[in-house]
Amino acid sequence: MARRQQQQEEEKVADLTPMLDVVFIMLIFFIVTATFIKEAGLEVNRPDTQTAQYKQFVSLLVAVGPDNAVWIDKKKVDIRSVRPLMEQLHSESPKGGLVIQADSKSKTEKVLAIMDAARQVGITQVAIAAEQQQ
Repeated sequence: MARRQQQQEEEKVADLTPMLDVVFIMLIFFIVTATFIKEAGLEVNRPDTQTAQYKQFVSLLVAVGPDNAVWIDKKKVDIRSVRPLMEQLHSESPKGGLVIQADSKSKTEKVLAIMDAARQVGITQVAIAAEQQQ
């Protein structure tokens, strides 16, 4: 009788290993396929344009605020350190391009200095972010 009761208890135990394997595989799949949004670290009032195009792959975002402050990876940086930071970030993802998010009140000299630094680093895909007029 004790043996029969022990067999019934063994039959009632559910094996959770296959379910856990599936959950871990799904978790790995979602982590690998997730795209992470990069932000420059500053909210910018972009100028309006009628010919704005959507960029599919961007590896580097640089923001220029209305006070001409330069932001890269949510950090305020000096204009002299833009080129070394671009070299570092471009070496991590060499296929991506650069998008400059310049405020409509920022000076053109800052934007041109960033574009010049990008060309020195070897970034050929440079774009300036804009709002599309409706």
